[in-house]
Amino acid sequence: MEFLTNDKLLIVGAGGMIGSNMVQSALMLGLTPNICLYDIYEPGVHGVYDEMQQCAFPGANITYTVDPEEAFTNAKFIISSGGAPRKEGMTREDLLKGNCKIAAEFGENIKKYCPEVNHVVVIFNPADVTALTALIHSGLKPNQLTSLAALDSTRLQQALAHEFGVQQDKVTGAHTYGGHGEQMAVFASQVKIDGKPLSEMGLSAERWEEIKHKTVQGGSNIIKLRGRSSFQSPAYNAVKMIEAAMGGEPFTLPAGCYVNDDKLGFKNVMMAMPTTIDKTGVHYSEPTGTPEELAELQKSYEHLCKMRQEIIDLDIVPSIEAWKNDNANL
Repeated sequence: MEFLTNDKLLIVGAGGMIGSNMVQSALMLGLTPNICLYDIYEPGVHGVYDEMQQCAFPGANITYTVDPEEAFTNAKFIISSGGAPRKEGMTREDLLKGNCKIAAEFGENIKKYCPEVNHVVVIFNPADVTALTALIHSGLKPNQLTSLAALDSTRLQQALAHEFGVQQDKVTGAHTYGGHGEQMAVFASQVKIDGKPLSEMGLSAERWEEIKHKTVQGGSNIIKLRGRSSFQSPAYNAVKMIEAAMGGEPFTLPAGCYVNDDKLGFKNVMMAMPTTIDKTGVHYSEPTGTPEELAELQKSYEHLCKMRQEIIDLDIVPSIEAWKNDNANL
């Protein structure tokens, strides 16, 4: 079996449903034979290890551990789903305190054991602030760490495909920006349905608001339908992000990235932007939208600033002016 690279890929939280799906997706896509499974829950991660070996992927060199030093040492690529899962009735923000403490430890492990890592993807919620926390504590450059945001856009794409009865990949430009949560900004102005602008499709304002609501509540709906939070879709999207960072096909759906941009007026946050992830890291561009859409994005940014202040007040990260003491790249 041919692999994209031989570099070590570390899956954090590999004993869980998202983590185990990431392991399988990475092997099926042929990213690397060298995959380390890390989790604090030994029976779970051991079970995933056994199952992956029993898949008998040719050439695979799968290991597992509950020791962070063993896990992180020599890792060149990392995906972490190692936070607490979202349960019914919880918002992403409810998870903030506990998961940001986990993110801080995760970042410290990167700094201590694998400072030469190439790229890191953080996908546990609330991803905007867990990823920001991890970045501050890791010492990495901003273009080396991203968070999962594409899932909101693929949910919007799905809803529009169902609305107009077209194959999902015929819906283009269906993107959400800002926060990966209920304050996300849902953009319509760049959407095309089989090449035709959404504005020409006769979609009423009332129906658009319903589609926006369905997109924002997409994660909650999965919990209602399946009795647990999403795991297959975040796993696949995260693996495609790390594949791009390994030198595979560039990832062009929105990703959460660090933005500190005077021109755009967005300062010191992780947020979903128009992005491309490739072997050189993540690169963002200015969002294009109507004045109303850009106003929604501004509101989403302000919400992210409030969440950032919460983790500062909880002493999970220092005040902004002190971030350089932990990470000289910020």
